[in-house]
Amino acid sequence: MFRIMRRFRRAAGATAVLAVIALTANACADEDSAGAGGGDGSEIHIGAWLPLTGSTAAYGGPQKAGADAYFKMLNASGGINGRKVRWTVKDNAGDPQQTVQIARELVGQDDVVAIVNANGTSQAEAAFPFVLDQSKVPVLNEVGGSESWFEPPRPGLFGTQTLYEDQAAAIAAWAVQDGAKKITVVHSDPAAFVNVAEQVEPVAKKLDPSVEVDRVSVKYQTTDYTPVISKVKAADTQAVILILTSPEAAAFVKEAKLQGLDLPTYAYAPVAAESTVSLAKDAAEGLKAVQLVKAPSDSDPAVKEFRTAMAEYEPDETAGFLALWGWSNAKVFAEIAKTIKGPVTSQSITAAYEKASKVDPGVSPVMSFSASNHLGTRSVQRVVVENGVWTSVGDFYTPPARD
Repeated sequence: MFRIMRRFRRAAGATAVLAVIALTANACADEDSAGAGGGDGSEIHIGAWLPLTGSTAAYGGPQKAGADAYFKMLNASGGINGRKVRWTVKDNAGDPQQTVQIARELVGQDDVVAIVNANGTSQAEAAFPFVLDQSKVPVLNEVGGSESWFEPPRPGLFGTQTLYEDQAAAIAAWAVQDGAKKITVVHSDPAAFVNVAEQVEPVAKKLDPSVEVDRVSVKYQTTDYTPVISKVKAADTQAVILILTSPEAAAFVKEAKLQGLDLPTYAYAPVAAESTVSLAKDAAEGLKAVQLVKAPSDSDPAVKEFRTAMAEYEPDETAGFLALWGWSNAKVFAEIAKTIKGPVTSQSITAAYEKASKVDPGVSPVMSFSASNHLGTRSVQRVVVENGVWTSVGDFYTPPARD
């Protein structure tokens, strides 16, 4: 009997050693570019899904780089109340089904306490049932979203991105304030674009009932804007509003220049990208748009800090708008997490967001949340292309309320 027990103890000891080795290997494999392993309370482990490959990789890569730069800078200065941040990012290629699998990995295997600074509306919605409803893990600062996410507020879901509908309201107000009496909205034909375009007229007429607004719908990803420009010219309009992707907007302004159409042109945030200027070149000069953050070229100290950190920690990535989105979302999370006393858990993070007021990232509008308000801001930054560079116009602006 004694020999049997001794053999059992040796076997159990060997099993324990193997378990420790396996856990160590998993921890090492799970390290990401923001670094800070541990899992013993010395770190805060959060995760995200981002399109690092596929058709929308141009968004995911820069967004990741901006957040990475912020978290690396933060960890170098001691982290959040002495805890380092470990941000595990997995590539969903912009696919909703892949996002569901990634969500299960991040929550079920990696034990993240929150999803922070992920990307995609349909992708997030596919993962909500498992992440928010079943696992009670908060989803914070997602790039994307819709009004239905926040009205009524959904438990554990908090946003920092001004809704596309409010962006449309902001550019409608800008055009009217600039004196336009007739506005033509050029938009892609999918329902999501149509919905945003429909927000222009009510706000424009709210500010000036005499304003006329018409809409021109174009097939999604159209490259030939010759007939569209002809329609706009025939309409004898005084301002154009673009609800298009960046490449489509670039194609529009290039064709407008070729046909001699010189009108004030406004656009929502997806158009306010470096890619629009690089594609349209001098035809983009004077293009006006709204953005979620200040122009990356700003002399503001908070933007300078971003550029400095990008140069140090992510030198291969352009310090542009998309990277600044990632930076801002990472900073909002960190500022709110700093207010947590005690363990940083899914529950304590959610509670901290519900109490967070006047969170100032510097590069984006001041954010305020509550139990009844899970969207941090309605404000935008007006920007314009000057000498081939997007430049901030004034301070952050809150558009008129939409009825």
